[in-house]
Amino acid sequence: MTPVDGLDLGVVGNCAVASLVARNGRHVWFGFPRIDSDPVFNALLGGATPERGFMDVALTGEAYWSQSYLRNTAILETVGTDTNGSNIKIIDFAPRHEKFGRSFHPPILVRRIVPVSGRPRIRVRVRPTFGYGAHAPTVTTGSNHIRYVGSSVALRLTTDMPLSYITQETEFALDRPIHLYVGSDEPVPENPETLWNNFFSETEAYWRRWTRGLSIPFEWQEEVIRSAITLKLCSYEDTGAIVAALTTSIPESPDSGRNWDYRYCWLRDAYFAVAALNRLGATRTMEGFIRFVLDAVLAGERRGTIAPLFPVSGVGELEENTAPALPGYKGMGPVRVGNGAATQVQNDVYGSIILTATQMFWDRRLANAGDAALYEQLRDVGHIAVARAFDPDAGPWEYRGRLLPHTYSAAMCWAAAHRLAMIAERLGIHADAQQWRVQAQALRDELLKRATTREGWISGALDTEVADASSLLLTEIGLLKADDPRVAKTLDVTRRRLMRDGFIYRYHEADDFGHPQTAFLVCTFWYCDALALAGRRDEARELFENAITCRNSVGLLSEDVEPKSRLLWGNFPQAYSHVGLVHSASRLSCGWEEALWRAS
Repeated sequence: MTPVDGLDLGVVGNCAVASLVARNGRHVWFGFPRIDSDPVFNALLGGATPERGFMDVALTGEAYWSQSYLRNTAILETVGTDTNGSNIKIIDFAPRHEKFGRSFHPPILVRRIVPVSGRPRIRVRVRPTFGYGAHAPTVTTGSNHIRYVGSSVALRLTTDMPLSYITQETEFALDRPIHLYVGSDEPVPENPETLWNNFFSETEAYWRRWTRGLSIPFEWQEEVIRSAITLKLCSYEDTGAIVAALTTSIPESPDSGRNWDYRYCWLRDAYFAVAALNRLGATRTMEGFIRFVLDAVLAGERRGTIAPLFPVSGVGELEENTAPALPGYKGMGPVRVGNGAATQVQNDVYGSIILTATQMFWDRRLANAGDAALYEQLRDVGHIAVARAFDPDAGPWEYRGRLLPHTYSAAMCWAAAHRLAMIAERLGIHADAQQWRVQAQALRDELLKRATTREGWISGALDTEVADASSLLLTEIGLLKADDPRVAKTLDVTRRRLMRDGFIYRYHEADDFGHPQTAFLVCTFWYCDALALAGRRDEARELFENAITCRNSVGLLSEDVEPKSRLLWGNFPQAYSHVGLVHSASRLSCGWEEALWRAS
């Protein structure tokens, strides 16, 4: 893997909270008390002088650091070596396991610091802030804990090391393991080491069981498992929501102003994430997301339209503002909180909902299968999709200064009608099924007539010529067969107009911020999938192998990559990118039988 400047981060979490940990063991982004909250650790986006917004362990002099995950878990291990050759090991995770027959995932980070060799001298530094870096906390201490108090929330640190060593950041010799619990403002009555042993063993066992249940391809197993765990960490179990990424305002490219808050549930992104996990057999995320759609999305919509994104709680403020106390990633502000795309019209959302739910009507493994009541709710969504299929919208790329009838949006509206025909037929509602089939055929005919250019390739917008990577998805959703001549011509145009150094850009034209300077990683995976479906597997495998070398040192991907430097940019970790990796690896891998036959 190529070292990735700046975004060489690991993530630990438990589907309630998540924290990003730099290669030197510094927690640089921790939304508390949930994944979309005010980040009490925010050094990823800068900070004040003196430096704050982090938790770390400082070694004597110039230290060397390495980092890795414990196999098949979300437990991160960081090893540091100081100038004297002494070593420490830091283990970070968020507890997650079954307790009393329920999922136990408290909003707590657990850290263990262990001397490995020599006599390392360390400082433990804990410097949270509140209000997106604007306010320092009030600090109070108890017998075994420190409270960092803000105006509306308090962070508690419980430890078995001297409290004064933390509050005064005293250097000391580490001669035994020490433990830190950072999170909920609740007492920790157990002995810290005993509690750590319990949390660690139970959490490790949980992740090992979860990954053991995945249906993984023969090739690229480590890459797929890490992506699956990362997608799981982007879900908020309390409601079933799935966030697009865990951060805000990491720019898509240097000094571009393309800084967005991705800590929300986009219906489009969530559909792709659910589809990837379903492909691996991890269907509970789908069931949770359908619950989120029914409880938070459909229950609150009575205006004949559905917003493209929602807070993870289902309700709350999404108005876009800036956080002036944080200078931004590498000083490249602004730091945005909220997302203006919430007020946009994005007509693909109707198809995203229905395609996500379709498996519920066929998968016999599910405890709660799709039924007539669910179909009734989806039918209302389908009627909106049919009515709005060709309306101008912001499209999948969320243009802020342009409304057009986008091909992908119309195609997902077709997919809504097409899948509802299948569902109605399965439920024995034959009149509905026939009606949906007629509507789907009418949508398809008009869509392809208006999206097909004079040269025979599929444009990203109707009645005009726009090379757009989202057109690669039309075979994926079943609108076009892979051997359709229009598919081959679209692949050719994509390669000629959108490929740079082996990576696919979203589009080639200027948008509200000029021409894109980085490639949106999932587009390269879409291209690999489309090539594979068209029978060009060797070409697809070569591009896929190139793309996955951009993963950072612990196997994670952000939103974008600069093709020449191969530096990662954009919010992190990006669910879309890991979705793309899972889909492409599953499609391109040789089968288990084939691989074993070759090895014999």
